Amino acid sequence: MANIKPVSDLRNYNNVLRECTVGAPVYLTKNGRGRFVLLDAREYERDQAEKALFARITEAELRIQNGEPYMSIDELRAKLGI
Repeated sequence: MANIKPVSDLRNYNNVLRECTVGAPVYLTKNGRGRFVLLDAREYERDQAEKALFARITEAELRIQNGEPYMSIDELRAKLGI
């Protein structure tokens, strides 16, 4: 179940931060509407890494669609020495 709190609960921010763990973000509302999300730093870093990876995959797919040359898996293995 989502952990939803009014932003006014940040007056006691230690209690709010204690509830923010990996896989359990805290959603903060302002005037009854969702406004902010508090994430554990490790979860945020993982999300940013995933976002960067997906951007690179999308870029590679666009290059392939545009007919740009790419390495085959055998060429990549040879280059990496595996």
